[in-house]
This record gives sequence, C-alpha cells and structure tokens, in this order.
Amino acid sequence: MPNSKTFICISNYFKGTDFLIHLKNLGNKVYLVTSEKLRDKPWPTEHIDEIFYMEGHDMDWNLEHLLLGVGNLMKSQKIDAIVALDDYDVEKATYLRENLRIDGMGQTTGRYFRDKLAMRMRAKSLAIPIPGFCSLFNDHDINTFAETVSAPWVLKPRSEASAAGIIKVYDKETLWIHIDGMGNNRFKYLLEQFRPGDVYHCDSLVLDRKVLFSLTSKYLTTPMEISQGGGIFRSANIPYDSEDDKAIKAVNEQVIKGFGLKHGAAHTEFIKGKDDGKIYFLETSSRVGGAHLAEMIAEASNINLWKEWAAIEDSLVKETKYKLPKVKNEYAGIVLTLSKFQHPDLSSFSDPEVCFRVPLDYHAGLIVKSESSERVLELLNDYTNRFSNELAAVAEQSKVEKLH
Repeated sequence: MPNSKTFICISNYFKGTDFLIHLKNLGNKVYLVTSEKLRDKPWPTEHIDEIFYMEGHDMDWNLEHLLLGVGNLMKSQKIDAIVALDDYDVEKATYLRENLRIDGMGQTTGRYFRDKLAMRMRAKSLAIPIPGFCSLFNDHDINTFAETVSAPWVLKPRSEASAAGIIKVYDKETLWIHIDGMGNNRFKYLLEQFRPGDVYHCDSLVLDRKVLFSLTSKYLTTPMEISQGGGIFRSANIPYDSEDDKAIKAVNEQVIKGFGLKHGAAHTEFIKGKDDGKIYFLETSSRVGGAHLAEMIAEASNINLWKEWAAIEDSLVKETKYKLPKVKNEYAGIVLTLSKFQHPDLSSFSDPEVCFRVPLDYHAGLIVKSESSERVLELLNDYTNRFSNELAAVAEQSKVEKLH
C-alpha cells in the first residue's frame, strides 16, 4: 500500500483497541507486543499484522529480549514509530527508541511522565504549584521535611500507576517505621504533603508541543480514596469556561509544554486546595486515562482520544496535516464499581441519558451524557446509591510487592 508505515505498539494491559484499529484503517502495518498472559484477550486481530508475546507481566519482561526481538524484526521491516499504550510501557518504548535510534520520546523526557519524583522536581523548576515533597535519599532531608511540613503526608511509589501503593502517614515516628520497612527499596518512593481538596483530571491531545484539545473533569470519588477504602469510582467533566476549568487548563498547558511532550495523548491530575483554592499539579502521564474515562470524554466531546492519538501518530510519520474533528461541548459522567456478580443486571438503569455500559466481568459501570452538567451529577448520585445497595463489592487493596 502506498505510504504505508510500520508501527510497533506496546501494551501490558488489554487496552487501546480503538488505537490499533484506527492505525490499521489508516493503511499502516501494525505490530503489537504484549504479555503472554493477555494471549486470550479479544485483541482486534484482523487489524493487527502480528502479535508478539513476552513472558511475564510488566516488570518481569526482559528488556534485552525485547530489544533483540524488535532488532530482528527490523532486519526485514523499517520501523517508523514505537508507541506505548499504557503507563507501564513508557520505559520500554523509550528504551527501544534510544537503542534503535527511532524518533519519539527518549528516556529523559519519559521520566517526567513516569517517575513521580522527576515530575515534581521538573514542576518545581518551572514554578508550577505543587504540594511540598521530599525524596527518600537522605535521612537529614526527611527529618527536616517532617519537622517543617505539617502532616498528614503520603508515601508514594515513584513509578506505580494510579493510586497503587500509596501510604498515608500522620506522624514522624510512623513515617520512619514505614521507611525502615522499605529497606533497600526506599529510594523508589517519595514523601509528599497530603493536601485536602478536590481532585481533577485534564485529558489532552498534543501535536507539535501544542494542546489541540483538552477536557477538564472532576473525580467525584478519587482513585486514592478507592484504593485506600473501597468505594464507587465516579468522574464527570466540569462546566466549560468556569473558573476552575480555565485555571486547570492553564496549568495543564504549562505542564505539557514544560515537560516536553511533543505529541500524543496526556492524562494529568490536579488538586484544588481546600484551604487556599489554588490549583496544584499532582501527576501526569503520556497516555489515555484508564477506567473507561476515554469513553466518557468521547460522549461529552465527540473526541475519541484513542482514535485521534492514532491519527496524530499517523500524520507525523507520513508528514501529513492532522485535523481535529469538530468538538461538541456536552457533559458526561461515569460510575464504576467492582460487582458481586460476574454479569450484573443493569437493565433497571434505563434513563435515556445512559449511553455506555462497561463490558467487564465482575464490574458494574455506566456512562451517562446530557447537555446539562446538573443532570449528569444527579444521575451519578442516584446510581452510586443504587450500586452501593444492590451491586457493589469491595476488594482489599493489594500490597505492592514489586516496584518499578
């Protein structure tokens, strides 16, 4: 096919099917590298030229074997781009690009989108507001932080995704018990002041360092609350051009530009301080947000982040002009929980605003959309109560045993 390009996509999770399908539909050769454990997932095989399976899951991948495999493929194929579809794949993609000298994000920039300590140090150097933080390299620095920054604090793994492995601490003695318990792993964590407030996420598409599209949403239950105590996940986009929307989008632009994301998708989280109303940067990633946020964003805006990210990657290697589809300004929200039932019966949730049902075993999830933000919130509140009474199950937070 004329002007067909070759892409290697890497994913440790079953996700990004819209990305793979659209990339193929644009006339490209698409290779997928994923984990052996995901062999039975319903990958869109008719849109993938070949799937390569790596032993182990995520951190267990042998990067030398990965490099060798891709190097062998390059003997017969010219690879035009390597794309990481998930948070945990960013390091793998940057490692391959650096070794094989393929265009795209390198390891230094990749750190700003994976390593929470690198993110905070970068944000600080750019004068982007962030909660107080401290690395765990030096005992004196830790003690100074604990004595000068008021508790509570959180210990966060530097390279875990979402809220995995976060520990909340209320005093210096307990802090040191946790740090000592980490042994040689302590440098893989950071210490941060816990700031109460509302948590937001801004989901963006970026081309030539410019934010082409972004949508601001608010977690009505935060990922951290759910990972710490269970609960029902909820998020909804906030009123357009509201004070919060404008303030968050302004900081989001600073982050994207200052962290060096040239193109692709980004999912960035912020907190609005309860005490001062200020917007603080929490963390970012060079990917589409998880937990079916992409579907929620598509319902609100008409922008399918996966599909448009594929179109951006395609335009870059083909040196063609990318055009964002027409954006609509509506409202959508998601409610999602673990369920007691493998296939929960959601037929009684029959409001006309219901536009998507989450197709996961042992999960109950719905997306609603409306021209009214109030209507979305009203439905989410109602559904949350009903989920809680009829369907929800709580899983104990698993301890993070292996750190990136």
